[in-house]
Amino acid sequence: MVRILLVGLGGGLGAIFRYLVGEFVARRWSGLSFPVATMSVNILGCLLLGILVGVVEASDRISAETRVFLFIGLLGGFTTFSSFGAETFSLLTDGRTALAVLNVIVQVVVGVLAVWAGVVLARACV
Repeated sequence: MVRILLVGLGGGLGAIFRYLVGEFVARRWSGLSFPVATMSVNILGCLLLGILVGVVEASDRISAETRVFLFIGLLGGFTTFSSFGAETFSLLTDGRTALAVLNVIVQVVVGVLAVWAGVVLARACV
């Protein structure tokens, strides 16, 4: 139960940080016709996840509860793209390049197709 609460707390904070960072970036580069706010959040999330993974690998002093709060809660609420990046990186470093490429293609292409399918379904029902 404690871990569930930590995920909820971290997720809420991560979502707030995502909103604040996204708004800051969107205001700063409002003239661009490119989703720079989302891109910035995703890249920052990947950087932060990479830093945390490096710290966890170098030190065993981070408790399982803290990891749940940071990785699943805080960064999960900030952006799940960081998990996608970390998993793809792990496949690459394990020498499973074909699976890494497949992961990128399937998640990106199928994700966009799923958005399209959802819009089509919603329009058909409304």
